[in-house]
Amino acid sequence: MEQFRVSKLLSELGLCSRREADSYIEQGLVTVDGKVVSELGSRAYRSQKIELRLDAQKQQAARVTVILNKPVGFISHRDDDQEYQPAASLITPENFYAGDSKHTGRFNTKGLAPAGRLDIDSTGMLVLTQDGRIAKLLIGENSPIEKEYLVRVEGKLSFDDLDLLRHGLILDDQPLKPAKVSWQNEDQLRFVLREGRKRQIRRMCELVGLRVLGLKRVRMGRISLGPLPAGQWRFLRPEERF
Repeated sequence: MEQFRVSKLLSELGLCSRREADSYIEQGLVTVDGKVVSELGSRAYRSQKIELRLDAQKQQAARVTVILNKPVGFISHRDDDQEYQPAASLITPENFYAGDSKHTGRFNTKGLAPAGRLDIDSTGMLVLTQDGRIAKLLIGENSPIEKEYLVRVEGKLSFDDLDLLRHGLILDDQPLKPAKVSWQNEDQLRFVLREGRKRQIRRMCELVGLRVLGLKRVRMGRISLGPLPAGQWRFLRPEERF
């Protein structure tokens, strides 16, 4: 029977991410069959009982996730382009949307990072999180989470090209996964994707002769952007699941 790294098993159990697991192991906050393990790289069998101790559970529960309605002109990640402000700079008490929350909007933003990207000229739903489990769920290589976009376009689109948008295009020498694409109105398309290559929708549209005039992400998984105003953010509620 094969043994696996305890950090991998904790991640598989959905208790934390691997990086978080390594931190908890170093702190002596992980047990295997009731015994504390504190050495990085420790291994165990899947049949063994692997748990986080109470202090680790409290640390994990304190990690927050926020939803931001990103406006044009902000980059998703700090390393995208140093000339522009990162979207995380909008996560301030002044920009907190209290429309459906009793939270004060004040918390420690350390470790808050975008789970996915939105181009500088795109708007809409951007998730930022301190929780590695959510980051993995949203942007992992085999993420099952749908992302929905409304895309205003210019140009003519034939039925054959619409079918190509749905399945059959190739980017960077790799075929794209099937997508749901339909007309929302006479100049706006609705895209639903399960992958997120760099500037994917804009490049897809270019391949069929369309020019993108505006792009907005309105949903990730089961959570919609809703009435959140541009430039404002809210907390992911305890009952919400992607």
